[in-house]
This record gives sequence, structure tokens and C-alpha cells, in this order.
Amino acid sequence: MKDLKSRTKEFAVNCWKFCNKIPHSREYNAYVNQLLRSSSSVGANYRAAQRAKSTADFINKLKIVEEEADESMYFIELFIEILNENLKEAEALHVEANEILSIVVASINTARRNQK
Repeated sequence: MKDLKSRTKEFAVNCWKFCNKIPHSREYNAYVNQLLRSSSSVGANYRAAQRAKSTADFINKLKIVEEEADESMYFIELFIEILNENLKEAEALHVEANEILSIVVASINTARRNQK
């Protein structure tokens, strides 16, 4: 099983590969840019959480990961609604984003319990 650091990086790369297949238009580009930002932020902020200075800092950084993973899911859902192609790829990305989100939420809850 891959560690979360590798998974979040792979998620960002896979989102980039998916976005690279989306037709270029003003409308698509807005969503593509948002998905690229949020998906890459998942991994970047997870890495930052690994270098947190305290438990509170760790939780705060993981909360950002949670938000960015959820935002990525939203834009993937939009693509699922509007695209006629690459739906299986989008659905697989959605599943991975949801799994990452679930792991991160569980980690936040564990860190909060251990903080008390």
C-alpha cells in the first residue's frame, strides 16, 4: 500500500493528465485551472503537514488538505456532469479524492483526540 505522501502526489499528476485531455475553451479552462490548483494543493499541503511545528499546526494543515480534496472532488463532479469522454478516468479520480479525503478526516479526528 502506498503512503499518503505518494498517493497525494500521484493524485495531482493524474489530475494533470486528465486535464490535459480536456478541450481548450474559455469555459473548460476555468474548471481545468481550478482542478489543477486544488489537486496539486492536496499533496503540497499534506507534505507541509508532515513538517508541522505542533499538533495544532498539523491539524490546521490537514484541514487545508481536507478543503482542497473536497474542492477537487467538486470540480471532478462538474467534469463528470459536462463531459462526454474520459468519464471512467474522472470517476476514478473522484474515488481517489474521496479516499484521500476520508483518510485525512480520520487523521484530523485522531490528532484531535490525542491532543486532549
